[in-house]
Amino acid sequence: MPTFATISGCVTFTPGDGAPIPIPPGRVEVGLEPDSATLSWDAGDGVAGVTAIPRTQFDDYVKDGKITWEAEGAANKQ
Repeated sequence: MPTFATISGCVTFTPGDGAPIPIPPGRVEVGLEPDSATLSWDAGDGVAGVTAIPRTQFDDYVKDGKITWEAEGAANKQ
């Protein structure tokens, strides 16, 4: 079952050794694993954006209020 959150602050991902790239504010689908979080979003023009970030980085974004869980089932996202 998909799990969703909203990005409302500066959230970035770093492809390889490149510069950090911002994920646009808005709704994202989240897949959590013990070591990573996969985020996917609508990047416009029928293109899907997707990336994986370290779980610790994701948890920091949530703690800082830059990513907020949708209300339904949010208590189960730890």
